[in-house]
Amino acid sequence: MAALPSHEELAGVLATLRLGVHPSDLHGSLTGYLCAGGLAGDDDWLERLELAPGDADAGQHAALRALLAAARAQFEQDPARVMPLLPARGAPLARRADALVEWCRGFLGGFGLVGTTLRAHLSDDATEILADLGTIAGSRLEVGGGKEDEQAFTDVLDFVRTATAVLHRETSAGRRTARSLH
Repeated sequence: MAALPSHEELAGVLATLRLGVHPSDLHGSLTGYLCAGGLAGDDDWLERLELAPGDADAGQHAALRALLAAARAQFEQDPARVMPLLPARGAPLARRADALVEWCRGFLGGFGLVGTTLRAHLSDDATEILADLGTIAGSRLEVGGGKEDEQAFTDVLDFVRTATAVLHRETSAGRRTARSLH
């Protein structure tokens, strides 16, 4: 599977390009867009997410393409293994929690870019999952850094990963059904 660029590497690229988006937010947007069935080409995916990149050098293009390739690969190989792009495990828990909230915001935005007509066809469970992701996206996860807080963060992260897989499975089934009807 293609490896995601690190949170720190992507932050540097995004700052240089002056995109004004957090690395976790960008990965969440891309993941949500792909999850809902959005088509993202190597050269136009930022525009499809309604971002206008500046002039990027070869290294920056490589990092952005690596992000796209890794996001695609996660869904193609095993949607249950989708992992939000967050600061490294050694980063303070509060920073990782804030990044997870950003990722959820991005995911919902990316999903919404494709899923406006799709939403009417989602199951009640999928609709509830989107609402739960919206609750996380609208939250400020209060964490102190102890073992209990780390476990609570892990539980939320596991929910987000499972939610992404469930939504992908449902939207994929809907796309297959729509194609077979035409």
